[in-house]
Amino acid sequence: MTTRLRPATAEERARLKALHEQPMDVAEFLRLANAPVTHAEVDEVRALSEWFLRRYPTGAERLAYARRAYARWTRG
Repeated sequence: MTTRLRPATAEERARLKALHEQPMDVAEFLRLANAPVTHAEVDEVRALSEWFLRRYPTGAERLAYARRAYARWTRG
């Protein structure tokens, strides 16, 4: 079963855009970039990868998904 997220409101989009465009100082970037990966993050990536490989078991299906996703991303 696929869970669909609701579209972001105009206020949410504006808030996210402001966060995205806000500069980050070098010290904060280095702190975040050098933070160790947690076991929970590793488990989450592993679970997502396993789901993706079950959902799209062949290379052709993965490529078709990537093409559809790219088309969606470039439309928006």
